[in-house]
Amino acid sequence: MTYEIHPIGVVESPLTDRASAPKQGVEGAPSTWLTFDPAMAEGIRDLTVGDEVFVLTWLHLADRSVVAVHPRDDPRNPLTGVFSTRSADRPNPVGLHRVRVLAIDGLRVRVADLEAVDGTPIVDVKPVLDATR
Repeated sequence: MTYEIHPIGVVESPLTDRASAPKQGVEGAPSTWLTFDPAMAEGIRDLTVGDEVFVLTWLHLADRSVVAVHPRDDPRNPLTGVFSTRSADRPNPVGLHRVRVLAIDGLRVRVADLEAVDGTPIVDVKPVLDATR
């Protein structure tokens, strides 16, 4: 079976290559703009500054043939199956990023703690639910 994913926007980040990007957003990722396709205006209308959301991305620079890695790209770490890691290299390179909304400007949403590189396609955004929701 084949499934299609259609990007809903793109990441605009000062990070331009994987090698210089932090491994996780909380490890020093810069604030970044999510720029949405105009057809997504209704979908983002209820986002507000301060919201925590999960941004799902398509890690377009990933090596899709990888099924085991040394975690954090450190050869001193034992070879580990990718489904037990946060490696970007994996058969279906879906990125999962927990971020906080800093600003909203039309179809652009500024977020904190996103380690994705410039040009990364956005495939979905979902709210972070607490124990009461």
